[in-house]
Parts: sequence; C-alpha cells; structure tokens
Amino acid sequence: MAEAAPVTVWITRTVKPGCEAEFERALHEFVQRSFSQPGQMGVHVIRPAPGTGARDYRIVRKFNNRAALAAFRASPEYAEWNRFADTFTVGEPRFEELCGLESWFTPENTPLRPLPQWKMALVTFAGVYPLTSTLPRGFAQLLPGWHPLLLNVLVTGLIVASLTWAIMPLLTRLLHGWLHGTHK
Repeated sequence: MAEAAPVTVWITRTVKPGCEAEFERALHEFVQRSFSQPGQMGVHVIRPAPGTGARDYRIVRKFNNRAALAAFRASPEYAEWNRFADTFTVGEPRFEELCGLESWFTPENTPLRPLPQWKMALVTFAGVYPLTSTLPRGFAQLLPGWHPLLLNVLVTGLIVASLTWAIMPLLTRLLHGWLHGTHK
C-alpha cells in the first residue's frame, strides 16, 4: 500500500456490561482531543444495536497516510486512552485495516459513516460490469495465441487495477451525493 495513500482502520472494543455510558463519555472526550493530531480525516463510532445484547463498539478512523496513523498510535494520548479504555472493556482491542472494496467508499474528504450496502453493491456493479464485459473479449482478440489462463490473469489484473485506481475513485466522486445521502 502506498505511503501517501489514506488509511482507514477499524478498532473493535467489547465493553463490559453496565459500563457503556462511561465508555461512550470517555471515547467522546478522547476523539475530540485526538483531532488536534495531524493527519486526522475522520472518525465514526458504530454502537451495538439496541436490544441485541451486543457489546462491541467499532471505531472507524481515517488518516491522511500511513505516517499519520503511525504517529497517532505512538502518541502518549493514544497510549493513555488505551489504558483508560481497558477499565471499561473486556479483552484486547481488535484492529483491522481497510484497504479493499470498503475503502473505495470513503473518499479523502468525506466523514466516515456506514453506507447502505445496496448502494455500494450498485456502484461496484456499475464499475465491474463494463470492464468484465469488454476487456476479456478485447484481449482475446488482441492476443489470440495466449493460453486462456494466462490471458485471464492479465485481464483480471487490469480489471482490479482499473477499479482500484481509476473506476471506483471516479464513481465514488461522481455519485458522492447519492451514496452519502446528500442528494436523494
């Protein structure tokens, strides 16, 4: 992954029963303080659905680049938050870095929030369908002597690269209002 590319991470913490309000208050205060650190692009907290008995909180953070993420993780504020959060949570926090399809839908200057999956599926379909309909046939005609498996590797690589660096960034910018609900 490129050093200068934005990085999105999910941190999942399981809150002890009865500590939800204290955890949320502490998390809110930490998030507000953390915005003073350079490279912050947004944060979103996904709370457990009411009435389900679930206790997992997912904290989604987006950074300008990998260096900003590393600086955030190395900061005294982050270390202090982790020590404090441990009093309200069970087990170790779980970390995931988003770098595939899900990261296409969080463009650089967009606050992080969950998008409807059906919208993400439609936009992904709109990006994938034209490529999978045209590139295999075009390259089969262009390179008729190639073994089908080798041709498939080439075409699949081109489709993935096109989606990652061209098609999906373009579609998410063009459809930003619809995806994020600012245009109905």
